Amino acid sequence: MHDFSYHRPAQLGEAGDLLKKSSDPKLLAGGMTLIPTLKQRLANPSDVIDLARIAGLKGIRRENGMLVIGAMSCHADVAASAEVRSAIPALADLADGIGDPAVRHRGTIGGSIANADPAADYPAGVVGLDAVIETNERQIKADAFFLALFTTALGPAEIITAVRFRIPDKAHYLKFRHPASGYAVVGVMVARYGKDVRIGITGAGPSAFRAAEMEAALTKSFSPQALAGIRIAPDELLGDIHCSAEFRAHLVEVLAQRAVAAIA
Repeated sequence: MHDFSYHRPAQLGEAGDLLKKSSDPKLLAGGMTLIPTLKQRLANPSDVIDLARIAGLKGIRRENGMLVIGAMSCHADVAASAEVRSAIPALADLADGIGDPAVRHRGTIGGSIANADPAADYPAGVVGLDAVIETNERQIKADAFFLALFTTALGPAEIITAVRFRIPDKAHYLKFRHPASGYAVVGVMVARYGKDVRIGITGAGPSAFRAAEMEAALTKSFSPQALAGIRIAPDELLGDIHCSAEFRAHLVEVLAQRAVAAIA
């Protein structure tokens, strides 16, 4: 592990100032990605800024028809929350399927989203549930947040403070789970808002994305049969030792149909 300066600010403004003053800072939330990266000497930050002491970054509530989850809320809190179970059961199920108990009790929603791992579960929920990401500087719509592999719209001094999820009429999340890590080889969130439908997909591409053709078909007829014949092009999908791009495309199609069937 390389040397760095460690900070544990108690105020959000203090953390923001440290980000601006440091030459190459990293934020520490749950540490599920950052700590192993530091231990393997793959990262060499000048400063590590721990967000654990900052008041107001945890908590789950309903507000103006939205489900608001603080950025430092861990996955286990989201999975066990009666508020989440009542408003968006699919989001609680998503959180309950992340990694293992140790990961779920340390990893945070804000850290997961900011990291933008292509195989993380939350990005499908953020995109599929039409979320708004709140930072210390602005609000960012889900469709504009995930840009590329491990890349988001966050600026260098931005800190995620909360995620606001639009509460659907119904939603369902399914993933093809990697047997060792629990990551989503492919994960699909289907959410229905009246006649409108959103589908968020993770694991398949470099970043989370929506399936526009599927959404349009389901808006006309919400049934698994409406998706028959719709094919996902594998050209821009990921291929690796675990799964080819072509099989990932097939998984998107199958999981989307099953999620729609579970809702319908």
